[in-house]
Amino acid sequence: MSKVEDRLAELGLTLPQPNAPVANYVPFVRSGDLLHISGQVSVDASGGVKGTVGVDVDAETAKRAARLCGINLIAQMKAACEGDLDRVVRVVKLGGFVQAGPEFFDIPQVVNGCSDLMVEVFGDAGRHARSAVGVYRLPLNFAVEVDAVVQLR
Repeated sequence: MSKVEDRLAELGLTLPQPNAPVANYVPFVRSGDLLHISGQVSVDASGGVKGTVGVDVDAETAKRAARLCGINLIAQMKAACEGDLDRVVRVVKLGGFVQAGPEFFDIPQVVNGCSDLMVEVFGDAGRHARSAVGVYRLPLNFAVEVDAVVQLR
């Protein structure tokens, strides 16, 4: 078992099957040593976290939703690496989008749910540049979506 897989097991995390695209795009594209992963929404086997943060979804639930996005990103990384997550050199950048209500401003704290997971799983290689943006709507009414750029060996 790889070091990253061992770390996932220590954290009690099981990766899902990577989510299939819901429109005309691919889940990831590799260009040189960079892997660009399409946005992953806050979905899991139970249906995930949907709704507007600050209206239907509280901040703590939204942070857990961002963590779900991170789990889905790692599942895509594993698919792109043919199952070997030790090929991840660094998480370069995350782009976080939060479906936020008009009075909700703690967007960065929500996206920390994904950022924190990357550091928990990959250590210093999980530290990344990031955007955290509040938006009016996300696909299928999911509360959070995060995309990523990852360096591979």
